[in-house]
Amino acid sequence: MKKNQFPKPNLADPIQWFLKHVTSGGVLLIFVTFLALLWANSPMKEYYESLWEYDFILGLAPFELKKSLLHWINDGMMAIFFFVVGLEIKREFIAGELSSFRQAIFPVFGAIGGMIVPILLFVSFGFSGEMSQGWGIPMATDIAFSLAILGILGKKVPLSLKIFLTALAIVDDLGAVLVIAMFYSNTILWYYLFFALGLLLILFAANYFNIQNLYLYTYVGFIIWLLFLKSGIHPTIAGVLVAFSIPMRPKIHINDFIPKIKDGLKHFSTLPRDDKKFVMSNKQLAAIDHVESLVKKTQSPLQMIEHNLSGAVNYLILPLFALANAGVTIFSPGSPLSSGAILNDLSIAIAVSLVFGKAIGISLFSWLAVKLKLSVKPRNIPWKAFIGLGFIGGIGFTMSLFISSLAFETQELMNQAKIGIFFGSIAAGLIGFYILKTSLKKEIA
Repeated sequence: MKKNQFPKPNLADPIQWFLKHVTSGGVLLIFVTFLALLWANSPMKEYYESLWEYDFILGLAPFELKKSLLHWINDGMMAIFFFVVGLEIKREFIAGELSSFRQAIFPVFGAIGGMIVPILLFVSFGFSGEMSQGWGIPMATDIAFSLAILGILGKKVPLSLKIFLTALAIVDDLGAVLVIAMFYSNTILWYYLFFALGLLLILFAANYFNIQNLYLYTYVGFIIWLLFLKSGIHPTIAGVLVAFSIPMRPKIHINDFIPKIKDGLKHFSTLPRDDKKFVMSNKQLAAIDHVESLVKKTQSPLQMIEHNLSGAVNYLILPLFALANAGVTIFSPGSPLSSGAILNDLSIAIAVSLVFGKAIGISLFSWLAVKLKLSVKPRNIPWKAFIGLGFIGGIGFTMSLFISSLAFETQELMNQAKIGIFFGSIAAGLIGFYILKTSLKKEIA
């Protein structure tokens, strides 16, 4: 490379960065899940249960918010996770794999099939009462675990297949968000909701006028989350809605960045300086501040926030969620599952719906998108690989566990649902891994 010559930007770099971090986060999730299961079935299980019941208070009386640690993780920290999900959804629909009809329709069709068929399969078991509320559990795909499986296969998996799974999971997350908002929220207190929607309109107006003061979005976003928490609609939905209001357009276009930076550096070089002093003059500081401002204004606020929060989500929030929610007491005497079979009607229904519902729905609807000439299948990738990917999509874990915590009130049904999620996700992952390994024999350079 010649001196002072900038490398050409690679459009795949952001995707590769995202896949790398989500995949490694998935490996950590697997470890934490096994840790939670071991802890919940060890002699120290009482410490495990009491830890998440510990009350944590935010604020001062009378303006205090008192919730158990489990609620802070599920209602608070997971709102940040859903906020990042919202950023990913917006980015993909505006400038990503879902930004054009031909690009979007292939994974969108697969995602729709991957939601409809598992739900229909679960409903076909004919549950009634509280058990029937679990229909939304098998519709979810865990992107971290799924990409971790693809990561194990290494270079055998082409980038186009990873992008398809990522786009599919993002549409899947959008479907899960809508289902949670419409079917898994409590009695709605409308006056809180109206205030929250009014504040959301302010943020969308700020977005429209390209106001990029992140303090505005942070403080108002927190108030919106608090109002959703009070309204009865699950507060994680607030995270998604606030994410949609974050500006994506940078203040300075990337083509104007280098000329402006050069002008700023040229101005800095013309300022008088004293080589004997270790501190800069006020004019030099102002010039550096100007250059720093140019750098910040060239970054898309949405992309910058997503980049900065992805690490916290993948390496802190999701592992904490798994640690708090994956611990099911199976072998301890007197537990709800030790007195009977570990696999019961509910857990079997969830496992079957995850494994076969996802595989049939994703592969069948993707095939229909091609046969109806709405989209084109990536070349050199056999349909068998998409069937394997359909099974990989049956790894529901994080979102499935989250929906199960909303669907059921009794601990026994929650435990049964978790067992179904575990067995279904493990079976789907193993089957999908084997099919992909045999269908993608040659390594991709």
